[in-house]
Amino acid sequence: MQPFLQDEFKLNNSQLGGITSAFSLSSGAAQLPAGWLADRMGPTILITIGVLGVGIGGLLVGLSHTYVMLLVFLVFMGLMAGGYHPAATPLISLSVPPNQRGRALGLHLIGGNSSFFLAPLIAGGIAAAWGWRGAYITLAIPTIILGIGFFIYLRKKYSKTHVEEMKRRQMEEKPPQPGYKRRLIAFLTMMVIGGGAGASVNAFLAVYMKNELGASNEVSAMAMSIIFSSGLWAGPLGGWISDRIGSIKVIIVTGIAGGLMLFALKEVQLGWGLWTVLWVMGVIQAMRFPVTEVFIMSQTPAKNRSLIYGVYYSTMQYTGAIFAPIMGNFIDIYGYHTMFTFSAWAVTAVAVVTSAFIWDAKD
Repeated sequence: MQPFLQDEFKLNNSQLGGITSAFSLSSGAAQLPAGWLADRMGPTILITIGVLGVGIGGLLVGLSHTYVMLLVFLVFMGLMAGGYHPAATPLISLSVPPNQRGRALGLHLIGGNSSFFLAPLIAGGIAAAWGWRGAYITLAIPTIILGIGFFIYLRKKYSKTHVEEMKRRQMEEKPPQPGYKRRLIAFLTMMVIGGGAGASVNAFLAVYMKNELGASNEVSAMAMSIIFSSGLWAGPLGGWISDRIGSIKVIIVTGIAGGLMLFALKEVQLGWGLWTVLWVMGVIQAMRFPVTEVFIMSQTPAKNRSLIYGVYYSTMQYTGAIFAPIMGNFIDIYGYHTMFTFSAWAVTAVAVVTSAFIWDAKD
């Protein structure tokens, strides 16, 4: 929706970065305490708030008539969204045998990735007919209904007794291999610095296609769905490969490949070349995400897993929030191609250096 918002509120790239930051900063702030609460309260309430709150927030965003109102409601949406992943990921991991965690987390991502794939297509079409406000409101209503239904299901399926039994089995697991702190620090460095540099490019892809490549607002918005189209199969595939060869190999390969694709991004024009690069970028991201969750679980003491997941998701959100307005400001000064090149070098270099500190990890 960025091209529509840019036209509506007459925003420069720094202000567009502020839109990304409003959601990311608030979501990051919520995820750290959400991880701590998930270890103590169980997953039901936090997952419900994550789904239902996003729906309500989307409805409010659609009712925004000023840039400030938009930012306030995006902050609210981010705070509500922050509880989902730190609660859901450990719940899924504990519900399946260890040798199937990669596939389970990959299957979980089908829902998220399919929404990222379908939402730009649906929202772009709705926005073309009813405006961007109509798109937010239309998509918010089924999300609210889903949140209510999800609460009823989780309350019945995962009672307090069931959750306590899962926690008991978790505490019986063997501790992570020696050196896990070193690997976690290196991994977080890879994801925060390298991932943040890559995420800052993603934040401006739609306006890049519009302003530099000549795409219309509708094409720019809908083209973002290409990145997420592979999530329907690449996430489970990444998890399946991880279950067989180990998560660390997938993390290292996708980390370096992600940087190389940013070099390719700035060399292609609007059309099949760009669509192909966006698709490959999506495959890399989708394969990597469930594997990183498996890696964290294998390198974290059982009693602190939700907390560590909260730290991970929080830092990832903060990185995107901090990098986006900085990237927007530098794009205004130096241009898209210069900053995309800088990000490509940063992602690739960080992936190569940090790989030396995590290569010995075992799931």
